[in-house]
Amino acid sequence: MLAGLVFVMAAFAAAPAEPGFVPLFNGKDLSGWKLVGGRGAGYVVEKGMIVCPADGGGNLFTEKEYADFILRLDFRLSDGGNNGVGIRAPYEGDAAYQGMEIQVLDHYAARYAKLEPWQLTGSIYNVFPSMAPKALKKAGVWNTYEITAQGRHITVKLNGTVTADADLDSVTDPEVLKKHPGLKRAAGHIGFLGHGTKVEFCNVRLKPLP
Repeated sequence: MLAGLVFVMAAFAAAPAEPGFVPLFNGKDLSGWKLVGGRGAGYVVEKGMIVCPADGGGNLFTEKEYADFILRLDFRLSDGGNNGVGIRAPYEGDAAYQGMEIQVLDHYAARYAKLEPWQLTGSIYNVFPSMAPKALKKAGVWNTYEITAQGRHITVKLNGTVTADADLDSVTDPEVLKKHPGLKRAAGHIGFLGHGTKVEFCNVRLKPLP
């Protein structure tokens, strides 16, 4: 536990040194965030982390909207942990469809033995499967995401490995587009999409892109 806390504090302290990046989470409270459809404990702040407890969940969104950006953050899954990073999402509806969801899931857990490729961590949920599922580290170990949204292009890096390199305009199937109107959105909120399992986040920072 001490080693994990040292990691969080050291990495959080280093984040502001990245040119052009600004913190979205102050490490102390949920100022600048809004809980939508929360359940149970929702989200809490513990030791410099945003935590979705096992008895919590719902969508924790930034109050501000963002269009083009580079988003960096660290996450740690519990055994069987399930969450997601919503981008360009509205407050209303299912963020995975009305916006986009970058999957955060302990896909090594036995309970998820029969997942579809687009359900694996590193995927753009239900649309673009992860290209490198093994980039995910085991439950209890910190992982790093870098998500870049620029125009119609979304890139996801998990622990430095590209897991999605998506041209949104390549999606032309009318049924998929009907199911995922969020693929057409140019801006929206960033959020954590909890499902009643413990997942921790820290070092959440963003660089706006022109």
